[in-house]
Amino acid sequence: MRRFFRQRGKEHAPWWAICGDVVAVNAAIFAAYLLRYRWQWFADVVYDAPFSAYLSFDLFFSFAVPLFIAAEGGYRDWRGRSLINHLYHITNAVAKALVIALALAFVLRPRVYSRLLLLEAGVGMVLLLTLARIVAQRLLASMRRRGIGVTRVVIVGAGEVGRRVIRTIVARPDLGYQIVGYVDDNPRKGQGEIGRIKGLGAVDDLAQVIDREQVDEVLITLPWTHHRRILSVLRECERRNVTARLVPDLFQLSLSRVEVSDLGGVPLISVQEIAFGRGAILFKRAVDILGSLLGLVFGAPLFALIALAIRLDTPGPIIFRQERVGLGGRRFFIYKFRSMRVGAEREKERLRALNEADGPLFKIRNDPRLTRVGAFLRRTSLDELPQLINVLRGDMSLVGPRPPTPDEVEQYLPWHLQRLAVPPGMTGLWQVSGRSELTFDEMVLLDIYYIEHWSPWLDFAILLRTVPKVLLGEGAY
Repeated sequence: MRRFFRQRGKEHAPWWAICGDVVAVNAAIFAAYLLRYRWQWFADVVYDAPFSAYLSFDLFFSFAVPLFIAAEGGYRDWRGRSLINHLYHITNAVAKALVIALALAFVLRPRVYSRLLLLEAGVGMVLLLTLARIVAQRLLASMRRRGIGVTRVVIVGAGEVGRRVIRTIVARPDLGYQIVGYVDDNPRKGQGEIGRIKGLGAVDDLAQVIDREQVDEVLITLPWTHHRRILSVLRECERRNVTARLVPDLFQLSLSRVEVSDLGGVPLISVQEIAFGRGAILFKRAVDILGSLLGLVFGAPLFALIALAIRLDTPGPIIFRQERVGLGGRRFFIYKFRSMRVGAEREKERLRALNEADGPLFKIRNDPRLTRVGAFLRRTSLDELPQLINVLRGDMSLVGPRPPTPDEVEQYLPWHLQRLAVPPGMTGLWQVSGRSELTFDEMVLLDIYYIEHWSPWLDFAILLRTVPKVLLGEGAY
């Protein structure tokens, strides 16, 4: 019974967002009234009228605009909806209400009536309703990141499709999904882990998992060839009143974006390959060259101060070179400000027992090899600034997956190698989503998600989010 009530309405707009729309509509009409009658904007002749003369219009728009938004599905399926999609529904609803209001005014001819005021109100409604959507999305995302209003899901199937779903959820905590685990008939998968996502047994154990973990939703990522298995999972979810969603296994063809269109009611699916297009590669490279040049020129005084601090702190070179693996497995030497004492690499095996990272990674929170200046550089990520040289040379990009060492790559599973499909970056989703607090598998999931969803705007957003992460030193060691 508790799950029944928890399930209903989770995908729809919250009641306070609809109330916010009504407030935005009223605010737009009142602002238009002030522009027309109090501030006399765009008016050749001075007019005056009380706001009460427009109460009928106010009541009409307060009712009509939310109604038209709801009629077009604007309050349904809010999870993951883009701002452009919201703007489309808002503009349509306001336009329809405005046309009806102008038609009624023409027929009824009220004593006080201004077409200019209504047009100004319409523009104001679009702007304020869009602003309300932005605020609502930010508030919902913030709540979901804190675990409020999240949907507890279990993944059925831990193949490539399942991992794709997992990395999308890990990369987008604002969507409000919390993965409690996954089930798979492969014993090695069903009892293993993908990052912090644990295997909870075989598919036959799903009923017990749903009850034990209080699951709200089941995401089925099994291949279509397992249609009988899929039907049995759907029936089990129906018996327990749990929402079940199917994820098509087209993604197993190494394709990232699936676009669904309509041909007279017949659904059509088109696909696009994951790899960056030529235009995208050229654009990204141009941004890398410009960004690295600006960073090297304007950062020169800071580089000099850091170099002086390293020299005065401990003997040894200022710049540390280390072999890393880049695009397509090509090796290169990465440049960093030295943050450890000379010979630190030879001490790695001796300190292996202190390793706090999982998988192929090697990290120690309070690494005894760090120098005094080096600890500060690590905490603020200033030690990575010389990588701008690698970006300028083309070994790296400003944004991309973390560059691994050769010994790490040797321990990769086959699906880990997907992160080598693009040049490594100075920053990336892995850095703005937890940095050293992430498990290795979670970091790889984020890297692959970045590759599949790359856009200039995503790079720009990651660069903006990197600044506060670096300044606050979150997850850095």
